[in-house]
Amino acid sequence: MKHRYLPMTETDKKEMLETIGIESIDELFSDIPEKVRFKGSLNIPEAKSESALLKELKQLASKNSDTDTNVSFLGAGIYNHYKPIIVDHVISRSEFYTAYTPYQPEISQGELQAIFEFQTMIAELTGMDLANSSMYDGGTSLAEAGMLAAGHTKRKKLLVSNAIHPEYRDVVATYAYGQSIEIVTIPTKDGVTDIEALKTLLDENTAAVMVQYPNFFGQVEDVKTIGDLTHEVKGLFIVSSNPLALGVLTPPGKLGADITVGDAQVFGIPESFGGPYCGYFATTTKLMRKVPGRLVGETVDQNGRRGYVLTLQAREQHIRREKATSNICSNQALLALAASVTMTALGKQGVKEMAKQNIVKTRFAKNAFEAAGFTVPFQGAHFNEIVVKTNRPVSEINNKLLEKGIIGGFDLGSVYPELDNHVLIAVTELRTKEEIESLVAEMGAYNA
Repeated sequence: MKHRYLPMTETDKKEMLETIGIESIDELFSDIPEKVRFKGSLNIPEAKSESALLKELKQLASKNSDTDTNVSFLGAGIYNHYKPIIVDHVISRSEFYTAYTPYQPEISQGELQAIFEFQTMIAELTGMDLANSSMYDGGTSLAEAGMLAAGHTKRKKLLVSNAIHPEYRDVVATYAYGQSIEIVTIPTKDGVTDIEALKTLLDENTAAVMVQYPNFFGQVEDVKTIGDLTHEVKGLFIVSSNPLALGVLTPPGKLGADITVGDAQVFGIPESFGGPYCGYFATTTKLMRKVPGRLVGETVDQNGRRGYVLTLQAREQHIRREKATSNICSNQALLALAASVTMTALGKQGVKEMAKQNIVKTRFAKNAFEAAGFTVPFQGAHFNEIVVKTNRPVSEINNKLLEKGIIGGFDLGSVYPELDNHVLIAVTELRTKEEIESLVAEMGAYNA
């Protein structure tokens, strides 16, 4: 056979056409005027057999530079972390792999419990009262938080730190445009949000202040001070946070955050060339009924046995359209499960140790770069990433590194013109002392 599935046979086609009372496929399109119908053949290659197609695709894939065959120091929101081998085993089980939204709780208890566990662990990590069942990614989670804040406060201005991931800021701006919400960027100073500038921007029209913790440059923000200033004008404080970093950093919920969002990619979800990922959304009890997406609740049945159900669904599919707080259409249950399995396999101590290694190894890299004569412009507390100044274009250096089997850092000049010839280096727990020293040596050779 040419296929690993059962294709439609000519007999199948004939029976279906007879059922609907027509003789050919062309009759299905008889309402379309002849003059607008495409004639001839499409300019695409002829179909190949499955084996020939797989061979071609594998040849194309082999041209990619991936983290299995190269040492990666590329981060900027997507990271090469340790993934317990049990993750793929669990998420590949058919009851999870093929599951969709568990609308019928009586036959979806496993899926619902898995989501409930994800919510619980995210709430514990972030220090928030509750978390939803996940969202598309960290960017949409942050944008939804901004829209919630604007609706809750009845205000139309969001103050967004320039140290938030540039792509996240773009998503927020896209959401805000449709709601006629003003976006005001808070400038940075020494790699962190400029608190003095923030003070001049805060006013009675501020719906929320958004910061990232740790921020896009890997620097740790003064979250407590920013949160206090935000609450003085009765705005909501929104923190986008790397959940792995919260294994060692004080959770945003303990520092005054009203909403904490982020992406769970760091827990067992591979880079996958940019997705799909798993956003999380955690908040206080006060905002519980305005959380986008879904929440899973724990209850008991008529016999007193524990059970799980979808509850507090805020989308227009479930409640009156005018009362809906979001039109987010799905959650990332399979990827949330991957994150849950990873957090469970690591345990509290394991997450803490993994986060600690990111700090220690990044500090080692920072010291090595400085010892080699590089400038590391931002000197505050940092996690996972550092900014390094180069003498030559980052793209040139990265091309040379790739020849040596090293995936270099992110070219900051591509999104921050003022940081031209600056590279964002990510150092995770997977990087060894020898790999870090090799990176510094190779960059030093090309940087001269």
